[in-house]
Amino acid sequence: MTYKHGIFTSEQATGLIPMTETDAGLIVAFGTAPVHLASDRAQENTPVLCYTYKDAVAALGYSDDWKKYTLCEAIYTHFALYNMAPIVLVNCLSTKKHTKKKTSVEIKLTDGSAKIDDAVLLETLQLSTQVSGEADTVKGTDYTAAYNDDDEVVLTALDGGKLVSANTVYATYTALDPSTVTADDIVGGVSTETGASSGLELLDEVYPRFGIVPGIVIAPGWSDNTAVAAVMKAKAENIDTVFRAIAIHDVADSVTKYSGVSEWKNKNNFTDTTEIVCWPRVKNGDKLYHLSTQMASLMNQVDSENKDIPYYSPSNHSLQADGACLADGTDVYLNIGSAGYLNGQGVITALNFIGGWKLWGNRTAAYPSNTDPKDAMLTNRRMFNWVGNTLVTSFWSKIDNPANKRLIATVVDSANIWLNGLTASECLLGGRVEFRSDENTPPDLEDGKLHFHVYITPPSPAREIDFIQEYDPSYMDTLFE
Repeated sequence: MTYKHGIFTSEQATGLIPMTETDAGLIVAFGTAPVHLASDRAQENTPVLCYTYKDAVAALGYSDDWKKYTLCEAIYTHFALYNMAPIVLVNCLSTKKHTKKKTSVEIKLTDGSAKIDDAVLLETLQLSTQVSGEADTVKGTDYTAAYNDDDEVVLTALDGGKLVSANTVYATYTALDPSTVTADDIVGGVSTETGASSGLELLDEVYPRFGIVPGIVIAPGWSDNTAVAAVMKAKAENIDTVFRAIAIHDVADSVTKYSGVSEWKNKNNFTDTTEIVCWPRVKNGDKLYHLSTQMASLMNQVDSENKDIPYYSPSNHSLQADGACLADGTDVYLNIGSAGYLNGQGVITALNFIGGWKLWGNRTAAYPSNTDPKDAMLTNRRMFNWVGNTLVTSFWSKIDNPANKRLIATVVDSANIWLNGLTASECLLGGRVEFRSDENTPPDLEDGKLHFHVYITPPSPAREIDFIQEYDPSYMDTLFE
């Protein structure tokens, strides 16, 4: 030991751990995107984290044809309508698999200009002055090719080039074909050849890539498909083996009456605790939206107004909509009774009663078959997810530390201080963490397994407020005062 003479200092790790912040409402959206329009094209089947509308459009492109390019609905809703950020977008449309090859397409030039109304991958475009000849023109020398605001490729002959005096040109190119995308592409999987993940399997990569925990999973235009929904549910319940989220689904377009929603929901097994089911669609101006898309962004908005803690219900908050409708635009007007019926069947809907169009409902898809308050109530389910995810990220650094009294005290004290703070701010009615002897057997402790019991009670939404009125004849006495 070194001989010391004087005053010295040292430091010891703090006995309390600051709790990490997890994003309860991070949306991860799966679908198709018009990447042929992207200026900085992102790779397909790769999660893309976007904080601005500009970033999303640059990476994935944008088109108003939301039937073909479903992610554009999520982009527009999240950034333009609700002004929220961030969002993670996963494009499942492949520039290799979901394409069509066009050869020697005759194009008429007018005053040195022409248009191609197709989803052309510009890097594949070749022009020839001969119907059966190979490309004999050079982009940038003989012509330019760029998309206009109507998603058309505009060809313009350049001075001194081969197309200046041409009336006809023949184009060969590869174009995207979103009609070939199937539910299997959204579901995805893991390649046996490369080991690469695709589709919903990429949900596990969001936290390792970006350090943000997924909170909401959507797939507008696909979430009513039973195969897609089953995987959305499974992945949301067990993200990367440690995190949990919720999955929001839409009822199929074939259901056109509120009275048929419950039958469809139960028949197709949309009954899990992590699932939310929505009906019908909503519209704003000439745009039609899946209610799941608007609900996800509305939840982000409500969370942001309440300390980014998901204890506040999005129900009875304004949608960015001027009507509810079916897929063909037919108006849907629900009254309190019919909307209440849907809520009682575990379905979220839209209601125009007081204050314009509002999201209406607090139940998960598990209701009414499952009435456990932590599973049946949307806010409770989200709070349990959020608290659990926060505990994972906060104490992950303690994995493989010695399982001694100091470790146990650090976890218990840190978690309880945090839960006490949530209780004081009324995000919880109460909460505590205990290390109980009856739950930590000697064999488990010897094997390095510690079990902490977390008790929490989130406040349920005040879904019913009753005023009891009674005639009180004693007030007749006021006539004689």
